[in-house]
Amino acid sequence: MRHAVLLILLLSAATARAERASDDRAAIRATIRDYIEGYYLNDAARMERSLHSHYLKHTISGSNRHLNVADKTGVEMVQEVRNKEKMTPVSERKEDVTIFDINGDVASAKLVAAHWTNYMTLLKQNGKWKILSVVKRDQE
Repeated sequence: MRHAVLLILLLSAATARAERASDDRAAIRATIRDYIEGYYLNDAARMERSLHSHYLKHTISGSNRHLNVADKTGVEMVQEVRNKEKMTPVSERKEDVTIFDINGDVASAKLVAAHWTNYMTLLKQNGKWKILSVVKRDQE
C-alpha cells in the first residue's frame, strides 16, 4: 500500500512538472511572438510587453576582421517600433522559434526572421516570461 501511494505521488509530481514545462514553452513562444509581431505590425505596446526592464540587444554585422557590434536598450527598441513608418509586408514576415532550454526561471531560444536571426535569453519574473537579451545576426 505504501509503495502504491508513493508511486502515485511520484507520478503526480512528474505530471505537474511536465504541465509546467508545457505552460512555460507556450508562454515563451507567446512572448517571442509579441516581440516579432510587435516589430512587424509597428505595435510598440506588444514590443514593450515582451521586454524585460534590463533588455539589451547586440546586433552583429559584417564578417571576419570587419565585425561591427551595435547595442540597443529596451527603450530604444520600443521607440524604433513606434517610429517605423510602415508595417512589414506579410511576404517579408517569418518567425521560426526554437526553444533550446528552460532551466527554472531562465530560458534560451532562437528566432529566425526573414533577414536576421535572434538568439534570446528570457527571464521569468512574477510569473511572466520577458526577453532579457538578444544577439541579432544579420543574414548575409
